[in-house]
Amino acid sequence: MKSPVHRFRDVERQAACLQMEQQQCVSVSKATSAPMWFVRDACGIVCGVITWLLVVYAEFVVLFVMLLPSKNLTYSIVNGTVFNSLAFLALASHFRAMCTDPGAVPKGNATKEYIESLQLKPGQVVYKCPKCCSIKPDRAHHCSVCKRCIRKMDHHCPWVNNCVGENNQKYFVLFTMYIALISLHSLVMVVFHFLYCFEDDWTKCSSFSPPATVILLILLCFEALLFLIFTSVMFGTQVHSICTDETGIERLKGEPARWEKTLCWAAMKSAFGGPLSPSWLNPFSGVSCKRVSNAHAILPQGEIIEEDVIEIPLA
Repeated sequence: MKSPVHRFRDVERQAACLQMEQQQCVSVSKATSAPMWFVRDACGIVCGVITWLLVVYAEFVVLFVMLLPSKNLTYSIVNGTVFNSLAFLALASHFRAMCTDPGAVPKGNATKEYIESLQLKPGQVVYKCPKCCSIKPDRAHHCSVCKRCIRKMDHHCPWVNNCVGENNQKYFVLFTMYIALISLHSLVMVVFHFLYCFEDDWTKCSSFSPPATVILLILLCFEALLFLIFTSVMFGTQVHSICTDETGIERLKGEPARWEKTLCWAAMKSAFGGPLSPSWLNPFSGVSCKRVSNAHAILPQGEIIEEDVIEIPLA
């Protein structure tokens, strides 16, 4: 265990680093009114790029192997429109989930001045995150990848290179739903195209050679089946978390519910930004009923408190 002297020096080092980061955040907020959130994680960036490349590959096979060579113009137009619309919505949802602040708690706000500004009642206890020196709100957890405490953090998903929290859970749910739909759609088209090619003896069913056509279709079938199962499970898990008002981390840790749980329909309206409407399916609509993150707000000045458990009133 570290001695009080070493511990105080560690906090001083963290405070110095955090002060520099706060100055950078303030300068960014002055330059642009809505700074974009982006996690600089190599693994997450690679996974995000792979996600887009897999959708592009599916787009290529669906258009140039199955739809354009088809003799039925209506079949090609209808399926092409449906697939491209779903693919566009999936990538838009992925982009919003990746570049939306999931609910990050400001760094370095564990100061006496900030805690006093919260106007808490005497006897209340607040907790400081020792990793980012921030006052942790209820149901917030620290993410080692984002290096921030995230409000209502469900999990960190490398495929969207971001945490799934209270501000971007809608976009993550839409992403998994649209990926599952395009996977199912492409899987059905692959089956019909195989039957069509067997009837024509593989001679006029594709502009590619029969071996190349078979390889491309098998790879698409494998990709579609894999991601259909994966995203369907993730979609169901997220909807279940919203309806039970319990995040994935809380369920994994078995944390007792110290908060008043929200009813299923009210939780769905809160997660998707209002009453049931077409905007629930729109990744471009904002989540209006969410609290605006103050991750880039100017924090009260003062020294960071050493204790991790702080009781009101402060000494």
